[in-house]
Amino acid sequence: MAESLYRVLRDMRRARKGGPEAVRTRRVARLREIVAHARARSPYYRELYRDLPPEVDDVRLLPVTRKPELMAHFDEWVTDEQATLARARAFVDDPGLAGQLFLGRYRLGTSSGSTGVRGIFLFDDSSNTVTSAMALRAFGRWLGWTDVAKVVAGGGRVAAVLATGGHFGSSTVLPRTAGGRRLGKDRIRVFSVFSPMPELVAQLNDFRPNILIGYAGQIALLAGEQEAGRLRLAPTLVMLGAEGLSDSGYARVSSIFNAKIGNGYGACEFMSVAASCAHGWLHVNHDWVIAEPVDRDYRPVPPGETSHTVLITNLANRVQPVLRYDLGDSLLMSPGPCPCGDPFPAIRAQGRASDALTFHDERGRAVAVAPVALAGVVDRAPGLELAQVVQTSPTSLQVRVRAAHNADPEQVWRNIHAEIVQFLANHHLDGIDLTRSEEPPQQSAGGKYKLIIPYAPDPIDARAVEN
Repeated sequence: MAESLYRVLRDMRRARKGGPEAVRTRRVARLREIVAHARARSPYYRELYRDLPPEVDDVRLLPVTRKPELMAHFDEWVTDEQATLARARAFVDDPGLAGQLFLGRYRLGTSSGSTGVRGIFLFDDSSNTVTSAMALRAFGRWLGWTDVAKVVAGGGRVAAVLATGGHFGSSTVLPRTAGGRRLGKDRIRVFSVFSPMPELVAQLNDFRPNILIGYAGQIALLAGEQEAGRLRLAPTLVMLGAEGLSDSGYARVSSIFNAKIGNGYGACEFMSVAASCAHGWLHVNHDWVIAEPVDRDYRPVPPGETSHTVLITNLANRVQPVLRYDLGDSLLMSPGPCPCGDPFPAIRAQGRASDALTFHDERGRAVAVAPVALAGVVDRAPGLELAQVVQTSPTSLQVRVRAAHNADPEQVWRNIHAEIVQFLANHHLDGIDLTRSEEPPQQSAGGKYKLIIPYAPDPIDARAVEN
């Protein structure tokens, strides 16, 4: 791992020194290789690409792929015949296996199901190495030598506040080694996003991280705790991902923690699509991933216009090729060069802002909960295909449930009910009314499923939130 990581990092430096043409040459070569590999090893792609030229060096020649079709043909999609959907589902339904290797050789993560289907994704050695290299490149963009020296002098402790207890992509692919050595608890530690806030604050105060990593919604709540004086951290860098904040939200987090802010954009399909610069743009890792902003008919959207969706091509993952894949996110490509000088394409992800849910406890006090925490609790329930939680008032929740194929819907609901009840109890919200909706999960106007829909008192506002 250490040797292959070094080779990737060295190649990345050479590509950047060589300029746009050097990056383009590598991207085209990697596209040819991954398409040829998919044709040779994946029955699904072999059939899908049967009318294409023998060699493909333009991604636009490839047909669009979508999660529902790929998951329906999982056994033909993957390039390892032992990695069947039945085995993967059995692995996913056992939370005790979280963090272990699937089939002894692949990391495994699940997507949230926001496009209507819960995805299961395998990460081979190649994709894990590239993900680690992308992370190091991002840290190099965010931290200068003075910052690095400060982090090292402070102990080099990294706190990652992530979803735990399930096969979540963010925690599944978290690097566990550095320079060939396993990272100890004294250097990097994962904290559960599901922990009650007072407990989480106490744990972080005890650990005193120099770098704080977490979902943007949860970090925004932690900033509130820092502002109130209950959290007492002095991180050099705060890295946010999974959700977006407004410009003022990022500025608030930076000011409260007196730290630099790093923002990452990715998904299980490719964990490190882009990383932020000081000017608020996200720069696509263009040497290892191709991102195409397109309209609803999959035609290219020009820079400066918001896309309907984005097509992602992962140039690293060989066990489960993700090629011209409809990710479902809306992107805006910068109409001109970024002021930071980075030559990689600059984008902004649209529609990922996430506000905290505010509940009232039995004494009428407000309790804020990050949506990602509640979504993660629901998502780890065995047998679930998709669930949508609607906050119908400050003291009530309603859940729309879709069970997976061959799963017992009543048992799935009992699993979800138990998870949410325990989660609410941990946050001292025992009086919240929790019911199951007769409706299935509802799509928004943009075609996605918003997994957590906060309460909006006005019916018009409620529709706007859901859309």
